[in-house]
Amino acid sequence: MSHPVISTKFYTGIWAGLICLTVLTAAVSYLELGPFNIVLALVIATCKMLLVALFFMGVKYISEKMTVVVIVAGLFWLFILLALSMTDYISRPWV
Repeated sequence: MSHPVISTKFYTGIWAGLICLTVLTAAVSYLELGPFNIVLALVIATCKMLLVALFFMGVKYISEKMTVVVIVAGLFWLFILLALSMTDYISRPWV
């Protein structure tokens, strides 16, 4: 299986994007968005996770079916854990 040749310039761009998203995360933490602070932080973290997994870990270029199954299973469990956490958060009485 041959791997594509990716330029250093491309990886530098991905790295710069990750740095920008990290700065954005820090900047958003100073905004008062109420319950949407966590939502926005998770969206930014998911974008960073996708950049790392797809390009630095090479998931975008791997065509093996078992790799895809493992990635989909991991995301499935992530969504289950987030759903359970959110139901616990919603069900708590707030004073």
